[in-house]
Amino acid sequence: MSYPEKKVTFTHPETMPKGFGYSHVVEATGGRTIYISGQVSLNQEGKVVGEGDLAAQTKQVFENIKAALEAVDSRFEDVVKLTIFMTDITQIPVVREVRDTYVNTLTPPASSAVEVSRLIMEEFLIEIEAIAVANAR
Repeated sequence: MSYPEKKVTFTHPETMPKGFGYSHVVEATGGRTIYISGQVSLNQEGKVVGEGDLAAQTKQVFENIKAALEAVDSRFEDVVKLTIFMTDITQIPVVREVRDTYVNTLTPPASSAVEVSRLIMEEFLIEIEAIAVANAR
């Protein structure tokens, strides 16, 4: 199957408040759309990484997303949307610091962050899902 060449535009409308570390609007045309399920801080062996340490868990989550992207010949530059679920939203600066080592901070993906009372296992502090638009293989 062939796909048209992807085109992605990141927009910050002047009529909206300035986005802090995210884009208000991302328009993607062409290419392949990739949906990555919510990732938690499990390593390749299925063991929890960084119990009680949000920075370590966030790093593992982004490494899992990176592995998922690479599995379909994609990369973080292709990510257009992140949804972040956290058990303590006041710790979002910790997540942003790690996230910014993976995403393009000049054109960051559209993002949502939601505080939840608990994730699938009590040890998890964060879960992130991603949507990417990549060129055809």
